[in-house]
Amino acid sequence: LMAGLDGVQNKIHPGDPIDKDMYHLPPEEAARVPHVCASLEQALDMLRDDHAFLTRGGVFSDDFLESYIALKEEELTKFRMTTHPIEFEMYYAS
Repeated sequence: LMAGLDGVQNKIHPGDPIDKDMYHLPPEEAARVPHVCASLEQALDMLRDDHAFLTRGGVFSDDFLESYIALKEEELTKFRMTTHPIEFEMYYAS
């Protein structure tokens, strides 16, 4: 919601609509289409780089956002260190 308000207040153009079948675009054209983050790690990087709009009006503080990012990075570390069930089945199960 706050990102949308930021776009309206700062008159940020959302981009032109795409009136083509996204599944059949040539690779070079598909590469130019903006996309959302594909992982929590990417989302946290984006949040770290661009969060000023979240602090407007005191909705969130920089300290809160930094703590949130640190907490989620700890979760990512734990997730990365955990054996996936498929890995367990492939390499550890008898």
